[in-house]
Amino acid sequence: MDTDHKPVDELEIFKKILNRTDEGVNVVDKNGVLIYVNRVSAEYCNSRPAEMVGRQIEDFYPNAVLLNVIRTKKAVLGEKIHFVGKKKYVCSSFPIEFGGKFYGAYSVFRDVQEIEDLNRRVRYLEMQVSLTKPEKDMDSVVNYGGTLNEVFNKAKRAVGSIGGPRHSIITGESGTGKTMLANLMYNYAKKIGVIAENAPFIEINCAQFTNPDIAAMEIFGSEEGAYTGSKKKQGLFEQAHGGILFLDEAHTLENYQNLLLKAIESGKIRRIGGGKDISINVIIIAASTRDLKDVLLPELYQRLAQYEMYLPSLRERSREEKELLFSHFVKKYEQAVMEAHNISYHVKFTPEAREMLLRAVYPRNVRQFRDVINYSIDSSSPLIEDIAGQNEIVNTVTAKDIPFDIAEIEIPDEIKTKKESQPKEEKITPAVEKLIDKMINEGKGPRKISNELKSMGYPIEYYKVAYYIKINKK
Repeated sequence: MDTDHKPVDELEIFKKILNRTDEGVNVVDKNGVLIYVNRVSAEYCNSRPAEMVGRQIEDFYPNAVLLNVIRTKKAVLGEKIHFVGKKKYVCSSFPIEFGGKFYGAYSVFRDVQEIEDLNRRVRYLEMQVSLTKPEKDMDSVVNYGGTLNEVFNKAKRAVGSIGGPRHSIITGESGTGKTMLANLMYNYAKKIGVIAENAPFIEINCAQFTNPDIAAMEIFGSEEGAYTGSKKKQGLFEQAHGGILFLDEAHTLENYQNLLLKAIESGKIRRIGGGKDISINVIIIAASTRDLKDVLLPELYQRLAQYEMYLPSLRERSREEKELLFSHFVKKYEQAVMEAHNISYHVKFTPEAREMLLRAVYPRNVRQFRDVINYSIDSSSPLIEDIAGQNEIVNTVTAKDIPFDIAEIEIPDEIKTKKESQPKEEKITPAVEKLIDKMINEGKGPRKISNELKSMGYPIEYYKVAYYIKINKK
């Protein structure tokens, strides 16, 4: 018999095991005095197990579930407890009984704050997606009226004509809603049965292709051996078969217009390196910020422009249309809050704030108008941590919540001067500082911030942003 080993102390073994778990463990006697505390539990209290044992549990956990278990002698499962500050944990507690005699209770608990923070971030991202995603169908779009009535009528006819769906072109400045309109046409085509409910919508930005060979392979596909390392691959035409192929920035098609024309005319494509024709049935919607008549082959333009729709810029739209758009985006924000937090949210604007938003100049058009409205509401809204337990909130947006200054407000025609055509001053104003601070808090660096400012109409170079951060954010 081996006598070199000392007798096993089972209690010490269990203590070591419990100290290595990720959960907190507390054990109390029937009077609520701690008789065992593991490492995790002590860390919750910024203490040490030796300092806690022998003291009342409420000295460290004022809302301890164990106190209820001692009183009722019944287990409590999965109860969420708020602890010191913002900490939160989920706790299960059980009575300790042997031979019909009650000795005390024990709890096992774990931190759920990180999980709940992650869930909040997910809900926030879902809300942002909800605010920016395209509308589902034309009936769900706010009744813009005015300049868009004719556009929507043409869009419906392009895919819903009794003679069959046609190819079409959408033109307009950046941010006017070309992608949204293409999505509306796609959903309308599904709604009326022109294409199947599961028909594909394949979107491609043609400007991303700088190499015409790569572009051809992406659009038409390739066969194995077509070039060194090539593999058999479906192109965009095949992926879009039975549905819609949306060619955004179509004015950059110049390198492969002939191949596209051939595919449209024959209804067939051939993969690069392949010898077999593949039949395709695709509705093409081409979009561009330029007049495609000036950049496409006449024959290709003729085939694509069977219906051509022009989306007016925001400055071309009437005051009434802008007000309808304004109300639409505010309502969409309120609905997003309801979906994300189950809170009835009512957003109001002071007359001054509303007028500033409606009369401002938006170089990025409707997209920027929407984003500025959302930012203004964000700026005035309470934080997520401040709305717990509320089911209805009324919020008012004031002029100070709007992320630009009065200099950007559109000047009425009767008092316009030559100054209006001058470029924006390339300096960091208080309004720009507010935007930079927000983006810094989002974790963005100087280059990213500079690019986003430029997209919003502020020509602030990278080095100016970096200098501002260095001086003001030490």
